[in-house]
Parts: sequence; structure tokens; C-alpha cells
Amino acid sequence: MRSLRAAQILASRSLLLSVRALHSAASPAGAGARLCSQPVLPTRSPSPSSRAVPTGVAGVVSFSLTFASVAAAEAKAKERPPPDLLPQNVVLYQYQACPFCNKVRAFLDYHNIPYKVVEVNPLSKKEIKWSDYKKVPILTIDGEQLVDSSEIINILQNRISPDDELTNEEEAKWRRWVDEHLVHTLSPNIYRTTSEALESFDYIAQHGNFSFTERFAVKYAGAAAMYMVSKKLKKKYNITDERASLYDAANTWMEALNGRDFLGGSKPNLADLAVFGVLRPIRYLRAGKDMVENTQIGEWYQRMEAAVGEPSKIQE
Repeated sequence: MRSLRAAQILASRSLLLSVRALHSAASPAGAGARLCSQPVLPTRSPSPSSRAVPTGVAGVVSFSLTFASVAAAEAKAKERPPPDLLPQNVVLYQYQACPFCNKVRAFLDYHNIPYKVVEVNPLSKKEIKWSDYKKVPILTIDGEQLVDSSEIINILQNRISPDDELTNEEEAKWRRWVDEHLVHTLSPNIYRTTSEALESFDYIAQHGNFSFTERFAVKYAGAAAMYMVSKKLKKKYNITDERASLYDAANTWMEALNGRDFLGGSKPNLADLAVFGVLRPIRYLRAGKDMVENTQIGEWYQRMEAAVGEPSKIQE
């Protein structure tokens, strides 16, 4: 309740700033406000009814209203499950850039469930030698092993909200779409060229707990291997133009939202978290930047970043 109250106070303050901006925008002193309201995403032509609104005022009001809704959503998202339902001693074995691992992390972060991360060397996989399951993600809760990203999320959701229905038909449909379609567009885009493959594995190497020799091997051997794998995946899934397939997937998701902030309505549901999770590893790589510049998904992604908030990963 405290976090919700804080969000309401912040929202009220931001709206007060909007009113002040309305007064200042009409005077020369208000010109500076216009410089701070430039949109991050590609601009769209304003509708005739909006052309009469000063740019600075529109930007501040838009920001304030967005902030109010985002602050309230984050406050709700960051309320942990009841103490008796909070998973304990959670450890995630992952690759930093793995979309399925990031699905699980998005769920944990959104529900503010503390977890430790063990970065797995993608070449030796020495960190998961103890497990018969040789893929990631692997999640352990008090030593209990859970595998397969969607099943991990199903189990966690049932444990923290045992009285809620797991998923509705629409939500289930789009969660399947993520696993069966969206993820298959990612590797051909991330590893489309040798330079993009190196960019991705440089990110992995820098975020993993690797020695200098391991970091070098992960970056160059991993990039070379995934560059070749991506070409096979491109053929397997009948992808002729990597970027076009990624843009089509982003546009398909935006059509599914049908004007809603989230597929879940006023707050993200499991499908929102799944899409956000698998896209998070590529968002600031070249492929992700191109996706945001060439589709309308960026605004939804920003709302999701705000709702999910800071990682609940335990810093060691």
C-alpha cells in the first residue's frame, strides 16, 4: 500500500507540473520546455485536432498522464506475493542473451521475487554439469529443479497466486505464439551478419563470470557458431528477409493489443511478460534498434520497462 500511495503522490505532482507548463508555454519562458519534450520514438503526423496544441504543452501533458498510469502500474507490480507464498532461495541458470531465460527473468522482476543468477558458459556448460537437463533456463527453488521457461512460469504463477485462474484463452494463444513464432525470428536477426553476431556475443561475454580466455572463446567461437546456426534456422522457418520477419512479428503483436496499453488491459499479463522477455536481449542491439525505428512497438516496450521495473536479481 505504501508503494501505491507513493505512486499516487508522484502522479499528482507530475500533473501539477503539467498545469504550470500550460501557463509557461504561452510566454517566452516556456520555450525551454519545448526542448525537453522531444519524443524518443519516431514521430507521427499529428491529427488536425491536435495541431493547435503547443508542442511543449502536449509533450508535458502526455508525459504526465503516461507517468501517472505507469507509476500506478509499477507500484502494483512491485508488490511482492504474500510472505508465505514468496519462493525462497531462487537461482536461475541462464545465458544472458537467451530469450527463454529472459522470459523467466521478466516474470521474476515483475513480481519482485529475489533471485540469484548463475551465468552458464555456452561452450562448456560446466555450471550445469550437475543437471541431467542440458539446456537453459534451469530454475531452482530451495534446491527443487524446474525446467522449460513456460512451465517454470506456470509453476511460479500457480504458487504465488494459487486462487487465480492460470491464463485465459487470449493470453494462452499469445504465449504459444511467442514460443512457436516470435522466438524463431530472433536468431536470424541477432546473428544476421558476422558483425551483429560479434556484437551479441560481446554482450554475453561481458556479462558472464568468465576468465579472459573464456571471454575470448565465448565471443569469437560462439559468434561463429551462432552465425552458422542462424542460417540454418532461417532456412528451417522459411525466412527470406530477417528484418521483415521481425517487423511483421512486432506489428502482429501491436495489432493484438488493439489499442490497449497491455494485452492484459491496464497491467501486463503473462503474454505481455513473455513478449517483453524474449525481446529484452535484443532491444539495444542493432536488430532491436531497427525494430523500434521501423514499427510502433517502442511505446509498448517503454510501458513494459516501467511496469517491470528494476531487476530483483540479488547482487553478489
